Formats: sequence, structure tokens, C-alpha cells
Amino acid sequence: MTNLNHLIEQHIREHDARRKHIDELAEKAHERVTESTEHKEAREQLAELMAERDKLIVRVDEFKLKSPDHWREEEIERAGLMGVWDALAQKLEELVERLER
Repeated sequence: MTNLNHLIEQHIREHDARRKHIDELAEKAHERVTESTEHKEAREQLAELMAERDKLIVRVDEFKLKSPDHWREEEIERAGLMGVWDALAQKLEELVERLER
């Protein structure tokens, strides 16, 4: 396996791990958000975060479908999407913490 293929597979595994973490946090938030007016803002924020998650999933799926011949090494090495996953996870963690209080 070439170094580029190894980087591609590693990158995809990292995206999948972050997606799993995001989904676990989203599940926690959904469990804690009720239909009461008290959680209206939290429901809206959760909906926005889930929309952001869905957009990322589309980008990652496109990323996975690319032929290795069409990959550019700098595209793999830079952490653009990883940073977005991390920011999304942080927002969800903050929401879950707020709901647990």
C-alpha cells in the first residue's frame, strides 16, 4: 500500500471516529431535551448542530468516494474537516453539559 493510500484510510477512520463521537453526544442531548418551553433554545441549537453534522457527513461521503488517483496529498494532510468536526463536538458537549445541570 502506498503512503498516500495509508493517509487516505487514516483520514477516513478519523472522520468516522469523530462522527461516532458526535452521534453519541447528539443522542445524549436528544435524551435531555424536552418539549417544554424551558428547552426551546436548546432544541433550536441542537437542530442547527444536527444540520451542520448532516452537511459534514455529505462532505465526508464525497471524500470517501474519491478515487485515490484524484486525491491531492495536501487535501489529506490538512485538517480542515477535522477542525469542523472538533468544533461541532465541542458545541454539542457544551449543550449536553448545560442540559445536565
